[in-house]
Amino acid sequence: MRQTVLDLEESRIREVANAGLGRSDVLAFWFGESDEVTPDVVRQAAIESLQRGETFYAHNLGLPELRQAVADYMSGLHGHIGMDRIAITSGGVNALMLAFQSLVDAGDEVVAVTPVWPNLTAQPLVMGARLKCVSLQPVGGQWVLDIDALKAAVTPSTRVLVLNAPNNPTGWTLTRAEQQAILDHCRQTGTWILADEVYERLYYESDTANGCAPSFLDIATPEDRLVVVHSFSKSFLMTGWRLGWLVMPPAMTQPVGKLIEFNTSCISVFTQRAGIAALQHTADITPRVVAHLKACRDTLVPLLQAVPGVQVAPAKGGMYAFFQLAGHPDSVSTAKRLVTEAGLGLAPGEAFAPEAAGWLRWCFASKDLDRLSQGVARLRHWLGT
Repeated sequence: MRQTVLDLEESRIREVANAGLGRSDVLAFWFGESDEVTPDVVRQAAIESLQRGETFYAHNLGLPELRQAVADYMSGLHGHIGMDRIAITSGGVNALMLAFQSLVDAGDEVVAVTPVWPNLTAQPLVMGARLKCVSLQPVGGQWVLDIDALKAAVTPSTRVLVLNAPNNPTGWTLTRAEQQAILDHCRQTGTWILADEVYERLYYESDTANGCAPSFLDIATPEDRLVVVHSFSKSFLMTGWRLGWLVMPPAMTQPVGKLIEFNTSCISVFTQRAGIAALQHTADITPRVVAHLKACRDTLVPLLQAVPGVQVAPAKGGMYAFFQLAGHPDSVSTAKRLVTEAGLGLAPGEAFAPEAAGWLRWCFASKDLDRLSQGVARLRHWLGT
């Protein structure tokens, strides 16, 4: 077994969740998914595919009709994006790993903006990369980027810059000016940008024409050193389907197809049929999902802000409230105590970066708003006792 793999840290989120396994009385908000099932029209498309007997191998890069549907969908949001830039993947996690396998050799330097979902910092380590982190800074509960610090960290020696915006867990979102400055700088240093934009549709500001968070695809050329990761999980309520995609320079696509062959070979056809249905009905699905998540955010955050010792700001994007709890610097210990003593399941900030040790992440994607209120009541009662 490679020492690099043995040295990987286990998920702190799973560590906390394991403390609540088998307990039906726990209100769980630790995982990044909605508790609402996938829309029926999407599920039916998969069922009909199976009933047609579509149980065989597919193209490495995905069904041509799904790749075209993704290209059309992305073009509607960000200007023309050809099918020759699209690869269908077995979820966003697989898309990220394929990107790292495509771009990173052992010993390469990778810079990541943190706090961030731990897969984005673990995967380059799996590839043997040297990881350098640039931390966002909390200001009044809102995390912000020091753009000068990031530019200083990204040099001609930096192979890949990893960015997740809207960000999991903080809700931080890049501005267009910040994106342009980063893109210009990386063009000068020859650095690849790996942008995890899976939350782009879960955006609650009104400052963009397409309703999405600012995307690097809006300002980059097809030949720029840019790879963008997407997933059906969040905007289409399809976490368990394991279906995502990559947008990349056209010259990368066929080599990535070879990598897919050696990773997963292909994605099941019935899953891809579900993806096509989701894209065909995006006008019915995604706006409703976003509106409900905004209602969830606007229900939870004021309740948390009223709890003594809590510092939190409304997230501009994503599906999380990330808050600091005064007097509780060890978030793993605190999260475990909340499970066992309060029946409340949250993710510890330490899962996302050492600098977030005194913070907790609350996934507010709940179909029942009252469930969020109950959770805050449990937190308040626990703090009082």
